[in-house]
Amino acid sequence: MAASLRQVVAGSWRQPQRYLLALQCATHHTRWCLITSRTFYTAEYDPNEKVTFEKLLIANRGEIASDDKTCKKRAIKTVALCTDLSAGAVHVKMADEAVCVGPAPTSKSYLNMDAIMEAIKKTRAQAVHPGYGFLSENKEFARRLASEGVTFIGPDTHAIQAMGDKIESKLLAKNAKVNTIPGFDGVVKDADEAVRIAREIGYPVMIKASAGGGGKGMRIAWNDEETREGFRFSSQEAASSFGDDRLLIEKFIDNPRHIEIQVLADKHDNALWLNERECSIQRRNQKVVEEAPSTFLDPETRRAMGEQAVALAKAVKYSSAGTVEFLVDTKKSFYFLEMNTRLQVEHPITECITGLDLVQEMIRVAKGYPLRHKQADIPINGWAVECRVYAEDPYKSFGLPSIGRLSQYQEPLHVPNVRVDSGIQEGSDISIYYDPMISKLITYGSDRAEALQRMEEALDNYVIRGVTHNIALLREVIIHPRFVQGDVSTKFLPDVYPDGFKGHKLTDLEKRELLAIATSLYMAEQLRSQQFLGSPRISLAKLDLNNWELSIQLGDGTYPVTVSNNGSTFSVEVDGMKLNVTSEWNLASPLLSVTIDGTQRTIQCLSRDAAGNISIQFLGTVYKLRILTKLAAELSKYMPEKAVEDTTSILRSPMPGVVVAVSVKPADLVSEGQEVCVIEAMKMQNSMIAAKTGKATSKNLRGSWQHAGNPSCNL
Repeated sequence: MAASLRQVVAGSWRQPQRYLLALQCATHHTRWCLITSRTFYTAEYDPNEKVTFEKLLIANRGEIASDDKTCKKRAIKTVALCTDLSAGAVHVKMADEAVCVGPAPTSKSYLNMDAIMEAIKKTRAQAVHPGYGFLSENKEFARRLASEGVTFIGPDTHAIQAMGDKIESKLLAKNAKVNTIPGFDGVVKDADEAVRIAREIGYPVMIKASAGGGGKGMRIAWNDEETREGFRFSSQEAASSFGDDRLLIEKFIDNPRHIEIQVLADKHDNALWLNERECSIQRRNQKVVEEAPSTFLDPETRRAMGEQAVALAKAVKYSSAGTVEFLVDTKKSFYFLEMNTRLQVEHPITECITGLDLVQEMIRVAKGYPLRHKQADIPINGWAVECRVYAEDPYKSFGLPSIGRLSQYQEPLHVPNVRVDSGIQEGSDISIYYDPMISKLITYGSDRAEALQRMEEALDNYVIRGVTHNIALLREVIIHPRFVQGDVSTKFLPDVYPDGFKGHKLTDLEKRELLAIATSLYMAEQLRSQQFLGSPRISLAKLDLNNWELSIQLGDGTYPVTVSNNGSTFSVEVDGMKLNVTSEWNLASPLLSVTIDGTQRTIQCLSRDAAGNISIQFLGTVYKLRILTKLAAELSKYMPEKAVEDTTSILRSPMPGVVVAVSVKPADLVSEGQEVCVIEAMKMQNSMIAAKTGKATSKNLRGSWQHAGNPSCNL
């Protein structure tokens, strides 16, 4: 069995199968609509095994609800859930049936158990896969399904309750001889009790929701004031995200690694650990980059963590795929953090290195089949990396949510060994109601260096227009020397970027390359404008086609350049160095492959106008340049400059969202650092504080999604 599984893993990645997922859409006339294309890597299927279910409802949305390849292969019909705003979403189009469960807010749709139970009855679904988030770890939902004779694709209610409650799970972990973090083993009643407990444990402490996961309802507190504030926000986020505002407090382990073990168990007392995932690159306690395996673990530590994870799973009679999360310190001592009784967002990287289809295994276990593999059968074959591509502005706190419509969208599936799990398409809307994830970008290699090289290439070839995204941050992380060396922790981002993320810092050579590329793009467009249906226009003023003198503004610098053209190659002289830039110069393409003196670069020209302004995505970061002729540059100094708006007296929300609380009113005296209001965006609550002392003169709270604006308050 071990040899055959390893063979499947190796063969599946070296010979990728491309599937084009199409759907017949009924409008005024019937047409076939291409939804997306993905590269899937086939795991092992037993052709003699009977079909498990005839119809399965996916109680989720987005990419996890769109990833129904396992059901397609097993001829299982799928049912999608949608809201009144998402009837045209990708996951809806890909399903065999769809049911609307209410308006967009999650409390009225994807958390509305009554509506979902009604959808199950209406469609006669035999089983429900909850995905992750929403009701995936809700014991009441699992209980109601069981009472109706509907199979829950996940563990039973006892395991969900035991592991979903962080307080109870910690006690069970102790009894199962699993290493645990010191802390308070009860429910924190109020802010005063939180302060008392935090003092007893000793600062810093972690305040977190007893239910749920995904970084929601978690705050680090270093003093009494932060404990009170953390208790308030954590309880509100927990209630909003999970319907449960109970909190616990434990010692915060500073500068650890976040490493988790994937477990898989059946109803016949069999349980496996499927190796680890390194998830230390985080912001706001939410993962950004993951990889499998970890560079840090040796075989002995890996085995010890895996055995403790399996011991915990067996202690609660766990039966499905689940994840046991650990914090690991610099001495490789590890401590139980929590167990997620569901499929994890980052499960694809485990599939890559083991060859197992975790969704298929969950369906098999739910139907009562025993596991087909033994622990000795589970390989580590190659290396996989996952980047979470978010609709976020990485220059604001490493990623504040962004909303908008995807005006152009192209996944990098032409890059070898790339998998993209997404639930969106060109024209999709990113709203304030849900997590801002656009997709999960996964790359695989025979070793870590190859996987990272593929990821760098994939990020350069990923086209996302219409919303702000975090491609720049992701690319900088994976090429940073510390990350490449495997020197990471949960504090990686604030340690590497103490003043916040600023984008890629160009070397002198890279700056010259960017200037040469921008110059070549500008000249390619100028030469194209002289053509009419492939023939030269009649020019009123004869141009010197051999030499042009230009001036380029980049940041605070101005650079004179000289450029000449020979076919598809431009020779650009900048800072005393001549660079030869060659390309097909297809200016209509969102991606442009250019070669600079033998070095290949993939760039994206995001915008350009007649005034010489051009935006280029180069090495992941977007740079704004202005290109002028030598004469225009000399005359531009006589142009008046637009005055910069003084916003020091205005508190303006950095993101679109809903105002959930207002702490001041007109005529109130407001001190610097005082909370003015609370904005909820994409399931996270953010406190807006005053940057200066003053008097509140007015408030404009039109920051809800319906008004498409950002909240502001005048001081």
